[in-house]
Amino acid sequence: MIIDITNPNSNHNELIKDLVGKPFGFIQALKMKGIVCKNLLIDEVSPNMKDYLYDQSDKNSADLELRPFGMVININNESKFYAWVVPFHQMVIYKTNGISIHAQGRFIRFGFNNGNNENKGFFDKLLDLRLKYKIQHSFTV
Repeated sequence: MIIDITNPNSNHNELIKDLVGKPFGFIQALKMKGIVCKNLLIDEVSPNMKDYLYDQSDKNSADLELRPFGMVININNESKFYAWVVPFHQMVIYKTNGISIHAQGRFIRFGFNNGNNENKGFFDKLLDLRLKYKIQHSFTV
């Protein structure tokens, strides 16, 4: 689900909380050594996500935030902000010439030249949380 969060309100927060859980607390985020990956440049998106991006491809970036039951991908496109809410049970991750996150008939790809090597720890946490979630909820891995 993609939500326009340019002007956030309590309904947005409740909807996101229902889908992927409350944000991790400060202490838990410290124990996890961070839960946010900032300013990743977007290499490519599925055609049904192009409307949420700025026309100039070099300007598109996203912030990724881990949540207990999924992830929120905040897309910045100069004038508007969108949150793509992706629960773990819908998420598929591919590692090819970058990191590609697929869910809900959409995808977004971040290339390794965009700092993903520096953010390897974040993606390791993402994969670990996703695996623990799927094991706990008896989904096939």
